[in-house]
Amino acid sequence: MAEAAAPEEVETRSGPPAYDASLADHGLEPKEFRGLTYPLGDHAPGYGEYFAIAPGLGWTRLPVPGSLDHINIWLLDDTDEQGDGVAIVDTGLYMPASTDAWKKLFAEGLQGRRITRVLVTHFHPDHVGAAGWLCRRFGVRLWMNRTEWLMARMLTSDVREQPPEEAIDQMRQAGWDDRRLDEMRARGWGNFARMVAPLPIGHVRMEDGGEVQIGKRRWTVMTGGGHTPEHACLIDKPGQVVIAGDQILPRITSNVSIMASEPTADPLREWLDSIAKFRAALTGDELILPAHGFPFTGVHARLDALAEGHHDRLDALEAALKEQAMRAVDTFGILFARKVDDSVYGIATGEAMAHLRYLEYAGRATCTVRDGVAWYSA
Repeated sequence: MAEAAAPEEVETRSGPPAYDASLADHGLEPKEFRGLTYPLGDHAPGYGEYFAIAPGLGWTRLPVPGSLDHINIWLLDDTDEQGDGVAIVDTGLYMPASTDAWKKLFAEGLQGRRITRVLVTHFHPDHVGAAGWLCRRFGVRLWMNRTEWLMARMLTSDVREQPPEEAIDQMRQAGWDDRRLDEMRARGWGNFARMVAPLPIGHVRMEDGGEVQIGKRRWTVMTGGGHTPEHACLIDKPGQVVIAGDQILPRITSNVSIMASEPTADPLREWLDSIAKFRAALTGDELILPAHGFPFTGVHARLDALAEGHHDRLDALEAALKEQAMRAVDTFGILFARKVDDSVYGIATGEAMAHLRYLEYAGRATCTVRDGVAWYSA
């Protein structure tokens, strides 16, 4: 989990300072940790405050309940047919604490500057939640990958009193007992929509390999799978900056789960393929701007560590399956360093299912379904 930084005084934006590529002009002490360098140390802006990272590139944070604590928002100087303004990348949850921070940013950090467009890396609520609210507030378009936009539109529209039986069956297959299944029924279906403002009925598509001109910077879109179907990152190749969303995080690993919308998928294979794709495409010298945690350099070391971590867990899981057959819920102690409590039981189940599915499709495990429960053996 990314550590929460104590807010420090944030400089107001009276014009772009002439920062050098190392960010040394900020006067902050870099930190080294596990092969990564954090040029700004553990400094971060407070909620709704503006921090200028480089010319035309700003950073703020918004609150997120639970262990994530925050999401990083990136603010890019932009120009459109109406003149100069600011483009927003990712939006936070649609909840009062988040919208209050936005209002503070508009009035103080951005000093009333106009918003030109809203870009979203992927469909998860902490990224797309306030997108519709922002687009309506400023009369601007939403830019997203098509698949990610469709996922968000679908999930905000699917609200029911009880979960569909297919979803119940999936959790039963993973090993959930009757108590957990009853609690799942009682929670209803459609929690996604409670965290996301109604989205615009249209969007501007960001496709893999496409280019987006934002102000003086030209960004290349690169998508990755596994965490979500087509998570979009933005890469400024000449400036060596990557807006990475959840695709590359410095201190935590993104959740990779089997989803009810695609129960036969192999998301962990997609995730590992995406790590290799980014590893090959990036020089290794880029400044990575993640959705959670702190800006860092050393992306090759981080991508290698992410891949190695999953392969280590897969090997450990395969060894355990040679000793006894296991359900998804039986593998938590092998896959996760932390205790899996009720607050993360669902996402832990999804991730365990993804690891078992990877082994099954790779021919390293077999699956037998008995009385609606999936048992895996090596």
